Amino acid sequence: QLQLVESGGGLVQTGGSLRLSCAASGSTFNDYVIGWFRQAPGKERELVSCIRINGGRFKYVDSVKGRFTISRDNAKNTVYLQMDSLKPEDTALYYCAADYYPPYEYRDSDYLCLGEYDYWGQGTQVTVSL
Repeated sequence: QLQLVESGGGLVQTGGSLRLSCAASGSTFNDYVIGWFRQAPGKERELVSCIRINGGRFKYVDSVKGRFTISRDNAKNTVYLQMDSLKPEDTALYYCAADYYPPYEYRDSDYLCLGEYDYWGQGTQVTVSL
């Protein structure tokens, strides 16, 4: 099975930056969409961004567009989330997750991030001071 480990969280001031990493192992990296999710206390878990490893198509939610950048390094089986211009409302536990989506499958662009995420990392905390 696939294992995912997040890292890179921390405490930053408003306007600062962090880069989160999601390292995958145990399965074929190219067969997945990797999503970044976050959950703040008292709030629902929400999708932040996702990227299909095969081909690199990606999406962002509106609240992070222009500030966050998702990318992949296939040689390292790692997906990154570069977070710039951080705001207090970005404070959350951030998770990466994997949706099985092998290269021979097709999904319309609007549905890129909307698959079944069966594998999850342990989470990494991002805290943005006021």
